[in-house]
Amino acid sequence: MPMAKYRKRARQWWQKEIQPLLILVLALCSIRSSLADWNDVPTGSMKPTILEGDRIFVNKLAYDLKVPFTTRHLVEWSNPRRGDIVVFYSPKDGQRLVKRVIGLPGDTVELQNERLSINGRPVDYAMPDPTMGEQLTGAERERGVLATEKLPGCPHPVMAINGVPAMRTFAPVTVPAGHYFMMGDNRDNSFDSRYFGTVAREQIVGRATGVVVSFDKQNYWRPRWSRTGSSLESKPE
Repeated sequence: MPMAKYRKRARQWWQKEIQPLLILVLALCSIRSSLADWNDVPTGSMKPTILEGDRIFVNKLAYDLKVPFTTRHLVEWSNPRRGDIVVFYSPKDGQRLVKRVIGLPGDTVELQNERLSINGRPVDYAMPDPTMGEQLTGAERERGVLATEKLPGCPHPVMAINGVPAMRTFAPVTVPAGHYFMMGDNRDNSFDSRYFGTVAREQIVGRATGVVVSFDKQNYWRPRWSRTGSSLESKPE
C-alpha cells in the first residue's frame, strides 16, 4: 500500500474513531472530577450507616466547583455542615476516605468513654432504631453496641465494638479555621481525625448523599437490593 494512502486511512481512522472516543472519555472524566462521582466503600468504618460493598454517590457540587482533576476551587457557595457525610483526601497519606463531619471550624471537640462533647456540651444518646443492626454480621450484632447519637441538628446511628483497642477518649481539640474534625460512625473501627488530625477544607471532595448499589462481599457479592437507591441524608430534628 502506498505510504500516502496509508497515512490517509490512518488520519480518517483517527478523526472518525479515536478522536471522538477520546473526547467522550475526557468529558466523562471531567464530570466525575468536578460534578459527580461514586465511591466504593471497602471497610466498615461507617457502619451501620454505610456497609462494606456499598457504592455511594458523591455530589461534588455540594459545596463548590473545582478545576477538573485538581482540588483547586473555582467558586465556593457553601461549606460542610455538622453531620454531613463527606469524601475527602486523608492528610495522612492522600487516600480518599468517607467520614462524618463532627467538628466545624472553631468548634472544640472532646470524647470521654465514647461520648462526644461539642463546645463543652455533652451530646445526647438514645436507644437505636430496632432495624439499625439488621445488615450487620452475627459477630457484629453480638459484640457491637448501637445507639443514636443526637449530634446537634443531625441525629445518626453510631456503633461501638466491645473488646477491641480503640481511642475512646481524647482531650478537647479546637478545630482550626478552614478545617473540619471527621469521625466514622463505627467509632471503634475507624481511622479518622482522632489519629490524623483535622481535614483542610480544600481536601474535601464532596458530600455523600446516597447508595447507588450495594453488594454483600461476605455472601458471594450478592446484591443488597434493599440498599440500592437508599439515602444517606440524616433527617434533622
